Amino acid sequence: MKQQANQIRAGQVIEHGGRRWTVLKQQIITPGKGGAFIQVEMRDLKTGNKTNERWRTADTVERLLTEEKEYTYSYMDGANLVLMDNESFEQHMVPADLLGDATPFLQDNMKVTVDLVEGEPVAIHLPPAVVLEIVEADPVVKGQTAASSYKPAKLSNGVRTMVPPFIERGEKIVVRTEDGSYVERAKN
Repeated sequence: MKQQANQIRAGQVIEHGGRRWTVLKQQIITPGKGGAFIQVEMRDLKTGNKTNERWRTADTVERLLTEEKEYTYSYMDGANLVLMDNESFEQHMVPADLLGDATPFLQDNMKVTVDLVEGEPVAIHLPPAVVLEIVEADPVVKGQTAASSYKPAKLSNGVRTMVPPFIERGEKIVVRTEDGSYVERAKN
């Protein structure tokens, strides 16, 4: 299915140069002179190599249709995730690098969505937020009374994030899986 280059979004699968690519990031750049263009970072589905490509906003690219399927994460086996099909209860091995930076937020028995192109997994999506415990939290610095002041903290999965000053060690918080940012205190 043809689409304009300015409609490319992260997570889509496109065909370019006779190969299939999954889009990791896209950015619209408007230089001082000339027309705007789209800068796209993408990964080859077969080799895993990354590349950057630029298109003018009027260019078209071939977008591949993906099928979404829900699985339950079971365990890690080397460089692969073992996922269970929620309908047939079969186990499938999926490369862990499809998750990218979101890997630390994967939890046992978590429901994940896998994008498939002709039965081949191309991307894994986690739920938008997870509940994690604070294992380290810096003390509040006296005199920091600004409403937007945050302090560093370490989560139970090893990721460091910034939290409000009232959050202490041992508390559970809701964290965005996309970027690891604090959302709110977890409700009991």
